[in-house]
Amino acid sequence: MELICTARIFTSSNLNLFSYMPRTPSVCSRTVFRTRRKINTTKFKAQRIAITAAGSTNGNSNNGNPRSSIALAETETLQLGKPSTSSALEQLDIERGVCVPFRKYSPEMVRNKVLESRGAILSLIARGVEIVWNLGLYWSALMYDFLVGRDEEVVPYRARQLRNLLCDLGPSFIKAGQVLANRPDIIREDYMNELCILQDDVPPFPNQVAFNIIEEELGQPLEAVFSKISSGTIAAASLGQVYRATLRASGEDVAIKVQRPEIEPIIYRDLFLFRNLASFLNGISLQKLGCNAELIVDEFGEKLLEELDYTLEARNIEDFLENFKDDPTVKIPRVYKQLSGSRVLVMEWIDGIRCTDPQAIKEGGIDVNGFLTVGVSAALRQLLEFGLFHGDPHPGNIFAMRDGRIAYVDFGNVAVLSQQNKQILIDAVVHAVNEDYVEMANDFTRLGFLASGTDVSPIIPALEAIWQNSAGKGLSDFNFRSVTGKFNQLVYQYPIRIPERFSLVIRSLLTQEGICFTLKPDFKFLEVAYPYIAKRLLTDPNPALRERLIQVLFKDGVFQWKRLENLIILAKENVAKMSSNPALQVKNIRQKSGDWQFERKLDLTDTIKDGARLFLIDEGIRRQLLLALTEDSKLHIQELVDVYRLVEDQIDIPSVALEVARDLPSVARDFMLSWSNSILSDR
Repeated sequence: MELICTARIFTSSNLNLFSYMPRTPSVCSRTVFRTRRKINTTKFKAQRIAITAAGSTNGNSNNGNPRSSIALAETETLQLGKPSTSSALEQLDIERGVCVPFRKYSPEMVRNKVLESRGAILSLIARGVEIVWNLGLYWSALMYDFLVGRDEEVVPYRARQLRNLLCDLGPSFIKAGQVLANRPDIIREDYMNELCILQDDVPPFPNQVAFNIIEEELGQPLEAVFSKISSGTIAAASLGQVYRATLRASGEDVAIKVQRPEIEPIIYRDLFLFRNLASFLNGISLQKLGCNAELIVDEFGEKLLEELDYTLEARNIEDFLENFKDDPTVKIPRVYKQLSGSRVLVMEWIDGIRCTDPQAIKEGGIDVNGFLTVGVSAALRQLLEFGLFHGDPHPGNIFAMRDGRIAYVDFGNVAVLSQQNKQILIDAVVHAVNEDYVEMANDFTRLGFLASGTDVSPIIPALEAIWQNSAGKGLSDFNFRSVTGKFNQLVYQYPIRIPERFSLVIRSLLTQEGICFTLKPDFKFLEVAYPYIAKRLLTDPNPALRERLIQVLFKDGVFQWKRLENLIILAKENVAKMSSNPALQVKNIRQKSGDWQFERKLDLTDTIKDGARLFLIDEGIRRQLLLALTEDSKLHIQELVDVYRLVEDQIDIPSVALEVARDLPSVARDFMLSWSNSILSDR
C-alpha cells in the first residue's frame, strides 16, 4: 500500500493530478489514466513497481481501458484529499477497491443542499407527509389483505398498484422502483416483474418544456442548430426523454436527451428523506435482513446523482468508445460535446434494427447466431476485461447494425468493477469449475454479498445444490434465470446483500440472456461464453489471470490434461468465430482494412513465457508439472504431443523463442533470487 500511495503522490505532485480530477467517482480512474499516460514511466519507477505489484505487467495491461488500468493499483481506498464520509460510504469504497477522491454524493452534501434554501423545512414536512400518507395507505391495504387471508391472490393487483404509486410520487420513486426491480434481496419476485415495466414505460413531460430546456442549454434557438426535430418523444425515462433531430450545419441525424424540469431539488429532497428514514430503520434492517439500510440508500443516491449529470454520461460514452475502438463488431455513438451540457446530451443517431425483431434482423442480411456471438462477446468484454459495463441493456438500448455490429445507446447507467473485483469474479468461476464451494462462499464475502466475519458454513451446501443442479443438466439447459431464481431464494434464508454494482451485473446478464432467447429460443449462453473465457484465461496479458489458469489445470494436486486440451480447443473456436464478423450474412460488404482488425491466431506468447518463467522459478509449480509428466509411473509424452499439435498452427516458434531469450536475463536473476531465498530459509 505504501508503494501505491507513493506512486500516486509522485504523479500528483508532478502534474497537479487533483486539478484534473472530476468530481465524480466513476470517471476518476479515466482521468488519472489519461494524465498518467503523459508520464515518462522510466522517471517514475515507483509507479511502475506499484502497478506491477498489483498484478500488471505494463501500463497497458487492460487493453487501454482507462478505468481498469488505475484499478490495478487501487486495492484499497485512497484517502489522500478525501473528505470525511459516513461509515456506509467507507464500506462501499472498501468493497469496490477503487479511488474516490471526490464525490457527487454524500449524506452531508445532500443535507446541506436541501437545508440551504428558504422554506426548506416546510417543503420537507409537506413532502414527508405526502410520502407517508401515500405509502401508509398502501401499507394499510397490504395489512388488510394479510389479515383477511387474501394476500397471495391479490398480488398482481397490489404490484400494479405499487408501480402506479411510484409513478405518482415522482422521479426519485420511479428510479427507486427500477432499482428494486433488480433487488431480490429486498423485494419478492412477482413485485420485481411488475416494477420492470418502469424501465420502459414512464409518462413523458410536455414537448415545449423540453424544447425550452434545450434552448437554455444551447444558448440559442432550436432553429439555429437543428433543421428538424421530432414532434414527439422517441423514448421517455425516469430522469429524461429523447428526441430525434437533424443538425443544420452538417445534416447529420442526432438523438437529443433532455432532463426532466426542476428535477435536481426534488431528487436531493427525496434522498435526504430516504437517508433519514434509513437511519431509523438501520437497526431493524441489520437484525432482520442482515444488510445496512443506510448503505443501500447511499448506493442508490450515489448512482442517481451520477445519472443526473449528463456531462458524466458524455464521459461514459468516451470511455466506451476508447474501450471498443479496435473492436469492429461493436458500435458506440459519438457525442457532440459542444452541443451538450448537464441537462442536455446530443449524440449520434443510431439507425439500427431493434434487437428483439429476429425477422427484421434476418432481412437486414444479418446472421442471428453470429449476432448473438457478437453480443455475448461484447458483454463479457465489458464485465471481465474492461470492468466498465452497460448497466441497462434492455431492448430499447441495443440495436443490430446492418453491417453486423451490435450498437449500444444510453450510457447514464453504467457500473465500474475494480481489477480486484474482476479477479474475484474469475476466482468464483474457477472455484465453480473445480467444485470448490468453500472458496466460492468466501468469494461472496470478498465481493461484499456477505458481511466480513459471517459464518459461511451454512451457505456452502446451498451453493453446492444450486450449482450442481444447474450445471449438472448440461449446457443445453443451463441459463442464468434459473440460477438467479434459486439464488433469490437463498437471499431470503441468509444475511446476503447484493451490492448495487452486482445487481446491475445480474440485471445486465439476465436482460441480455432474455434478448438472446427472443432471437433464438434454444440459445445456449455457455456455448458462446466458454470459448471467450477460455481464450481470456490462455491469452490475457494480466499475469494474475494466468495464476487462475494454473488453478483450473490442477484439481486435487493432479494435472488435468483433458481440461487443458478443451481450453485450447474452445479458445481456438472463439478466435475462428471472431476472425471475421460472424453476424454478416452478406459477405460482399466492403470493409476498410484500417477500421476492421480481427485476431487471426491464438496468441500464446505471453502464456508460454510465463509458463517457462514459473517452471524455472517456482519450485512448487515445477514439482507439480514434473509429477504431471510422470503421473501413474509413466511418462505422459503423448498428452504433451497432443497439446502441442493443438497449438502448433497458432504459434510462431522463432518469435516465441526470441521473446523467451529476451526475457532470459530477468528470469535468471529471479531464479538466483528464488534459489538464494530457499537456501537462506533452509538455514
